[in-house]
Amino acid sequence: MNQLAYPYALLLLLLPFLWRWLVPAAKGLHGDALRVPFIGDLEKISIQSGSLWRLSNNSAGWSRGIWLLYLVWFLLVMAAARPQWIGEPIRLKNESRDIMLVMDISNSMLEQDFSLNGRRINRLLAVKRAASEFLKKRTQDRVGLILFGTRAYLQAPLTFDKQSVNEILWSMEAGMAGNSTSIGDAAGLALKTIKDSRDPQNKIIILLTDGENNDGSLTLAQAIKLAQEEKVKTYTIGVGSDRNFFASMLGLQLGSGLDERGLKELAAATKGQYFRAEDSAGLQKIYDTIDQLEPTSRDDRFIQETHELYYIPLLAAIAAAMALAWAAGRAR
Repeated sequence: MNQLAYPYALLLLLLPFLWRWLVPAAKGLHGDALRVPFIGDLEKISIQSGSLWRLSNNSAGWSRGIWLLYLVWFLLVMAAARPQWIGEPIRLKNESRDIMLVMDISNSMLEQDFSLNGRRINRLLAVKRAASEFLKKRTQDRVGLILFGTRAYLQAPLTFDKQSVNEILWSMEAGMAGNSTSIGDAAGLALKTIKDSRDPQNKIIILLTDGENNDGSLTLAQAIKLAQEEKVKTYTIGVGSDRNFFASMLGLQLGSGLDERGLKELAAATKGQYFRAEDSAGLQKIYDTIDQLEPTSRDDRFIQETHELYYIPLLAAIAAAMALAWAAGRAR
């Protein structure tokens, strides 16, 4: 299929006629005609045997010269309109998402209230295992990693190199980013990092913490407002069990210190979901659920092969102008 990229450029074809109609002829010693130095040569151009052009002083030669000039103008206007050949639409599978993992590595993540194969492990180790398995499934995605405690740090920008992200994931240690918890700063950094990547439907944030926002320059309420404005879907995960071994021996019920209300508000404001993980199996199931909620195939994009053809009328215009100039030169 052929088309013009700038079809309105064809209006320029009327410019010579409008100019002749609107601009009055010049008056002077040589009459009312507009005097142009090379018109005398154009009047003599005619096609006869033995050469491409031959000189004559008749009106046919004048008319022929004017139309040859207009042919050059026509070809130049066609080149400016950018003729193109457009191929058939081809459906593309959009098989990737931008996923920013935001993980709490404050000292509270060392709490050993998770278990693996009958052995008690800390929360951070359980998170490493579950997140690592999640990365293996997201083969077509770009993934980034932010770790936070007192401060939030971008450890891996969005990348297809999941192996490097996984290595950073396994090397993280509790307390590396400080002992307090800056959920607001972490969410803000994630939004800033992922802001300019693709369309909102293709980017998500997965924020995991076991505490509440008790440090940093950005409050959780401010982070929620920013996330809502940016329309980046955010899944929040609260980790940690309400059960404490020593407290249960004494018959006491202790809270986890987790700000579930704030995490729920953050997820709801961005059309995401909040999850609570109290054990390793539950945490793994949460990542599996998010994996299912964010499929990697969307057949909603098309491309069309495009070939530019403007050079054809452009070269033709140059050739016609050179032939006209050559003929005019021979006429002298």
